[in-house]
Amino acid sequence: MEEIDEALREKAKSRLGELLLEHRDLDLAIHRLAEDPLHDQIALQRMKKRKLLLKDQISVLQRQLDPDIPA
Repeated sequence: MEEIDEALREKAKSRLGELLLEHRDLDLAIHRLAEDPLHDQIALQRMKKRKLLLKDQISVLQRQLDPDIPA
């Protein structure tokens, strides 16, 4: 049972790393696009929405990996 739990934990950590990387890359892309005076507003809005979705997914995984257990 512990092996399964550890395997799931490692998978969640791996996914968390992927999400954090995508979030960071998207943040950089948003900043670059926003600096362009002729930027595509719809593309920028979509990117920001995706970034918020990623943030939510990251938060869920972080809570699963490190639950806030009251003492």
